[in-house]
Parts: sequence; structure tokens; C-alpha cells
Amino acid sequence: MKDWLAGFGGAVERGDGKTATSLFAQQGYWRDLVAFTWNIATLEGHAAIVAMLDARLGDVKPGSFEADGSEGWFTFETSVGRGRGHVRLRDGKALTLFTALMELKGFEEKRGATRESGVEYGAIRDRTTWTDRRQADAVELGTARQPFVLIVGGGQGGIGLGARLKRLGVPALIVDRHARPGDAWRSRYKSLCLHDPVWYDHLPYLPFPDHWPIYTPKDKMGDWLESYTRIMELDYWGNAPCKSASWDEQRREWTVVVERDGKPVTLKPKHMVLATGMSGFPELPQLPGADRFKGVQRHSSQHNGGEGWSGRNCVVVGSNNSAHDIAADLWEHGANVTMIQRSPTLVMRSETLARNRPLYSEEALAAGITTDKADLIAASLPYALQPAAAKPMVAQARREDAAFYESLTAAGFQLTFGEDETGIGTMYMRRGSGYYIDVGASELIASGRIKLCSPAEVARLTETSVVLKDGRELPADLVVYATGYGSMNQWAAALISPEVADKVGKCWGLGSGTVKDPGPWEGELRNMWKPTAQEGLWFHGGNLAQSRHYSRYLALQLKARLEGLATPVYARAPVHHKA
Repeated sequence: MKDWLAGFGGAVERGDGKTATSLFAQQGYWRDLVAFTWNIATLEGHAAIVAMLDARLGDVKPGSFEADGSEGWFTFETSVGRGRGHVRLRDGKALTLFTALMELKGFEEKRGATRESGVEYGAIRDRTTWTDRRQADAVELGTARQPFVLIVGGGQGGIGLGARLKRLGVPALIVDRHARPGDAWRSRYKSLCLHDPVWYDHLPYLPFPDHWPIYTPKDKMGDWLESYTRIMELDYWGNAPCKSASWDEQRREWTVVVERDGKPVTLKPKHMVLATGMSGFPELPQLPGADRFKGVQRHSSQHNGGEGWSGRNCVVVGSNNSAHDIAADLWEHGANVTMIQRSPTLVMRSETLARNRPLYSEEALAAGITTDKADLIAASLPYALQPAAAKPMVAQARREDAAFYESLTAAGFQLTFGEDETGIGTMYMRRGSGYYIDVGASELIASGRIKLCSPAEVARLTETSVVLKDGRELPADLVVYATGYGSMNQWAAALISPEVADKVGKCWGLGSGTVKDPGPWEGELRNMWKPTAQEGLWFHGGNLAQSRHYSRYLALQLKARLEGLATPVYARAPVHHKA
């Protein structure tokens, strides 16, 4: 690796993109997180790589390439920052190259030896204390002082990004419609827990303590987010839904109306981040007879628990994560539950999935693989190569859990392992849905304790039942629609305008989200954590691990703009005409 790195480093330092590109395999990949492109971009093949180098080497001025331990890792510098990289070689050529900007020169986070003292010693008349500063922030932010960045959405994504920006000295305000940080978790049904293990779910800077449960209960997560917000000294407005936003082309800033405690407040940030998760608005089917139904109907996002449904007939429409969780919650409270499965579902046992994430585990920590290092290792493999890497793991899981899958099939449950047999990870990136991580509901279905209609479609509702298209009629007191969400792009349409939403295009998903129709293929998740077609508009979300890791690169992009650094974006997402 050292010989390859010396050759590559020498070529790019000389500005020789052609020689640098010759060190890649013909089908080589280069994934760059901000360092070379001021973007999150994957370049495939020699033509794409040399085009980027020819366009960017003059500005980037890379150098100081040094091997960093073993297994392909190295460090480097650019004209404005310091980065880490990784290379995978095959026959002496780079199959994959990964580069990531880690910090900006002159704007490093204060930590360790550079941390603030926290006190100014001596006798000082009219001293300004820490409490004075925090109280002034609370009073002045949004009035006398405007935030440079407005983060719309105060869940784990917005909070983690807020912490990154705070450490970088970027004035940022987080607004959320809920009263307190963590309320989005607290408002859900009591039995809800994270399906990913604790090692995967840390927030930036402040990992969970080592006694934390492997799967975090939702109220415990809510309390952690609230404590984190205070400890990290984030500027956070609760009871503050964002009502509207418009971009001023001449002033290059947003005009955003936030309703704070019932009163409108106008903010003028230079950048707005929609940190609303990875989804848009709840999707509810428009069913004949829904207006006549005498029971309760609700989307899964409004389900607040199974209390009060004992002995009553409950129908859950859908068969992904939320549908399984809610069906199990209702069954645990004594309800008669039927799940309507409309299409095949990818199911993996939580224990099996944990074994397939060796980077995030107690064993990995013992081997010196910190969460930050695990994030970089995971990010170093381009999305295009992840399906092939996932196939053997999925095949192994199917062999290990054959009896589990046979029991589900015997109950009539329709299974899929992805259209190319590549499992949950690929499906999550392509669609963000279509799967269930089993934490107990599958056994209830296999045993018949949760009744199943599969495959089935709802035709209509009567006053007291759900009628399927095949004629079956299910008595119902409660209907829960676990029917998913629209694109995250819907938030842009609602808060800004349909025209801006159309200009930006879809969020999330790789290409079209299918193997048969993959285009347009950009090699990255659409519009996430990177510049969009609308100046000053950013999207931030994903699971806890993605929010943690990619918040670094989004924060660095925003810091660079605050400090007036040149940020020419290579391969910016194209302007779309409809979402």
C-alpha cells in the first residue's frame, strides 16, 4: 500500500490527474466525502476520476500523504483541511479509494489541550459568567442575533448536527414542534425500543455509558436526547413548529416564520437544514367506507399503545417494522390482532443482524475499533459494491435461521430477501422500507397468535369491519395503517414551495430504488448531507449511525461557508423538474 500511496500522492501533488487515474483498476471507484469535491460523491471508472482530478486538483492542492497504520488507511492534507483515506488494492491497482475531510485548518474543534478554561481568574467588575452567556443566547438568538444555520427538526438527527456545529462555532438554532427534546420518542407506544444495538447508536462526542442496554427503550432514548441537548449547550426551541420559508436570491438568505409558544417569529438564516428524519408525511390509503367506520382509525405514527384494546378486534394494515411492533404491542395487551400483508417482507432476526455488524460490537471495541473508526470503515465501501458484499451474509443468515423462516412460510407469511438477495442494508438504502428486524413479533405470527391475511388488499370498510378484495371480512374496532411515509422532499414542498421541492427532486434512495431500473445512478443517496439544487437548503437524516457520521461532513460544509472559504461543488445534484 505504501508504494501505491507514494505514487498516487506524488501524482496528485504534481497536478497529474492522468497518472493518478492510471493507478486505479479500470472499474475502480473513488468515494469522496467533501475533501476533494465539496460534495458527497462517488466516481466510477477512469473517465469520471480523471475528469474530477482535472477540475479540482488546482484548488484542492492535496499533499502530505502518510500511511496510518495498516489495512490501507492513510492521512492527507488539502489547501483548507486535513483528511483520512483508505485504499483497497487488487493486483496493485486501487479497486476503491475513500477520502474524507476531517477538519478545516485554522477552524479546528477545541478539545483536549485546546479546550476552554471555563473561568477567567481575577477580580473582574461586571463579570460575564457562563450563566450570563447562556441566558443572553436564549434572549438574543432570533432577535438581536440571527442564526447562521436553522435546523428544522429536533430529533436525534437535528440534535447531533447541532452539537457538531456548536463545537465548530457555527451559530445554529434547532426548532421543533414538540415541547421537549426527545418527545418524538416519548409520544410513541410504551413497548417501542431501538432495533439497532447500542454500539451502532451513539451520538457525536458523548457515547452511551457502558452499562447502557443493548436495545434502548424509547423513553430512555427521549431522556438521553434531552440531557444531551443541555450538556452540549445547544440552542433549542421547543413548541416551535416551522410554518413557512422563502429564499431571498438577492440577500442570499432565508426568511423563515416559526411559531414559538403560539406567536410568530421571523428568522433570517443563511442556511436551512431539514432534519426531519428520512421520510415525509404519513401515507394513508383512501378507502371506500372509511368515513362510515365506527371504530378508531389511525396511522402507525399516531399509535400510542395497546392499552384499552384487550378483547377487541384490531387490524394492522402493513407488514414492515412498525406493523410488527404495533401488532405485538396490541397482542401483549390482550387484543385480537390480524395483520394484513400486502407484499413480501424482508425479515431478519435481531441477533442475526447484530452478528452481521461486527464493526459495531463489544468485540470490536475490545479490538480497538472505536465507533468513529467503524463509521469510516463502513463508509469506505461505495454503495455500488455493497450488494455483492451483502449477498454471502444474507445466504449465511438464511442457512442459520432456516427453521425460523420455515415457520413463517408455513404460517402463510410472504418473505423476500431483496430483489437481488442482498438483504436489509441494500433495501434500506434503496427504499428505506420493506423490512422487519425481528424482536419477537415473528414468533407470534408463526404460532398464529397474531392472525395473518397474506397476500391481501383492503377493498373497503364497513361500519364494523375491514373487507378484503378476496371477499373476506374482518371484524374491527381499531384499524392501524402501517402504510409508510412519503419522500422527505414533501417537507420542502410544504414549508417552502412545490416549485423548490420539484427543483431539488427526491431525497433518499439510490437511483430509482430498484435493480431493474437503477437510473439516474449518482452513486450516493439522493440529496442527503450535501449541497442541493436549491442554494442554502440541506437535508439531514437517516438512522442514528448515519446521522452521527454524516453530520460531521454537513457541519464542515456549513462551517466553510460561514468562514467565507471557497466551496466550489463538483458534481452537484442536477435541477429536477418534479419530485
